[in-house]
Amino acid sequence: MKDNVLKKDFQERDVQRLRNLIQGKQGEKTRSSVGFSKADEFHAEGDIWESDGRTWTIKDGIKQNITKLDKAKKAHVMPLLCPKCNRVMKKRNDKQFYNIHKMCFDCVIDFEADLKKQGKWEEYERSIKNDEIDNKIKEFKLWIKEKLEEGNGSFVSESGEVEKWVGKVNKDKVEAYVQQVVEYLESLKQ
Repeated sequence: MKDNVLKKDFQERDVQRLRNLIQGKQGEKTRSSVGFSKADEFHAEGDIWESDGRTWTIKDGIKQNITKLDKAKKAHVMPLLCPKCNRVMKKRNDKQFYNIHKMCFDCVIDFEADLKKQGKWEEYERSIKNDEIDNKIKEFKLWIKEKLEEGNGSFVSESGEVEKWVGKVNKDKVEAYVQQVVEYLESLKQ
């Protein structure tokens, strides 16, 4: 019976902090500061402010740092439950299907089966293929642009020697080639 006894002593400020969180008073003080000269900053839930060169917010009563990568992290992290059916996403294909469709593998299967029943499957498949082609065209144009902006002054050969090349890229030929590739890829669309 003694094993079930909580062995930690809570201080008054710990108890008061929990009371404040339960009552929705996230910014309330739990203790008084004596001799503290800095102006007290109180922020409510969801406030965003800058301090010491960092951006901060309060989420669920907890002060958190906002970074540039927060959106990328949020987009990459898969939730525990499927947003559509609220089942646990633990199957092998759930992660990759969530990244594409924002739902679990089973929901995607059900969605595609409904499309086939409604006779809209070919249109859906065509739109997916066309989106892939559009993305390939964008990536190709970006890659060509990056390569044109790179200098071709010198290169390191396989043997480790630095070779200096003379000459410039013929941008007209490159643009004509890019146009040919884009036209070919556009012709693959349905």
